[in-house]
Amino acid sequence: MALLWPVTAPARGVHFECRASKEVVRPRPSSPLPTGSKIFKLPPRIGPLFWPWEKVKVGPLSVSPMGFGTWAWGNQLLWGYREDMDTALQETFNLALRNGITLFDTADSYGTGRLNGQSERLLGKFIGEFQGPSIRKNIVIATKFAAYPWRLTAAQFVKACKSSLERLQLDQIGIGQLHWSTANYAPLQEKALWDGLVAMYEEGLVRAVGVSNYGPKQLIKIHDYLESRGVPLSSAQVQFSLLSMSDAQMELKQVCDSLGICLIAYSPLGLGMLTGKYTAANLPPGPRALLFRQVLPGLVPLLNSLKNISERRQKTMSQVAINWCICKGTVPIPGVKSVGQANENLGALGWRLSSDEVLELESAAMSSSKKMIQNIFQTK
Repeated sequence: MALLWPVTAPARGVHFECRASKEVVRPRPSSPLPTGSKIFKLPPRIGPLFWPWEKVKVGPLSVSPMGFGTWAWGNQLLWGYREDMDTALQETFNLALRNGITLFDTADSYGTGRLNGQSERLLGKFIGEFQGPSIRKNIVIATKFAAYPWRLTAAQFVKACKSSLERLQLDQIGIGQLHWSTANYAPLQEKALWDGLVAMYEEGLVRAVGVSNYGPKQLIKIHDYLESRGVPLSSAQVQFSLLSMSDAQMELKQVCDSLGICLIAYSPLGLGMLTGKYTAANLPPGPRALLFRQVLPGLVPLLNSLKNISERRQKTMSQVAINWCICKGTVPIPGVKSVGQANENLGALGWRLSSDEVLELESAAMSSSKKMIQNIFQTK
């Protein structure tokens, strides 16, 4: 199945659909993927480096081809956040806005301990204090609502949405997302999650709704339920990268394409493993070191391929890895916590890997003996 994508520079205001077809593909428990589904043949992009007016459609919204994730904003345990970093984070946010990034992903659970919700608070502060062109109206905040065990009714999810609006200092959220499904461990709570999305949409608290960490089968179920309630499902956010390539990942992308759901790719750099900055002898601080020590030695073919292509392209390994996600028809949301990271990630835009390069990367990924550990909340 070829992905529909323009090969010439678009006219100002042109929007691209974050999907490939409208034919519904419903997976069966034992059915294999259609032949050729692992590789999407894509033409190279021709045009200038990056058009700030270029947008991707996510349901009724128009967003930049890449967004930025803010998981690190407030997370002391995994990302070493300190409150004295806020000035640098604000500079990072301002740089992103001035360079055409309009999608920012967050969650009501982002922030550790007393800093719970800090990511949303910082975004609200930064939006309110932004000094620059009149582009604030174009910002799309995608936030996620945690399926805490005490959130058992639709009204409780509406309350959570209103709390996020207060932290964000907004009247309406761009995309309201369920952070994870409870189908694996508390199936009776799942209906409350779905009804919560319906309620916040009907009350006008969110412009669009989405989910996170839903597998293909559960994604179809919630899509059909929301459709029966007159609520379109606009996005599905999942771990999607060269490091997490699998039949299940490609199957989920096919389902998204068939249902007109935009796939938002989180961890496109595998928590940093695809940046080329780390080795078994040079590990990041904190809990990530344990994971990196296990996985990095098995990534030699993939990391070598990323390095070779990045050198040929005069790009960085991070830019190549993010660009692969864009070539697959997703909207990647790499995390940023510094101006340097934002600048580097912006270099992933405005060009396209060739179909041969996509194939080379995917072949290297498949031949690597290690993969990213799947999120424990991911459903089938």
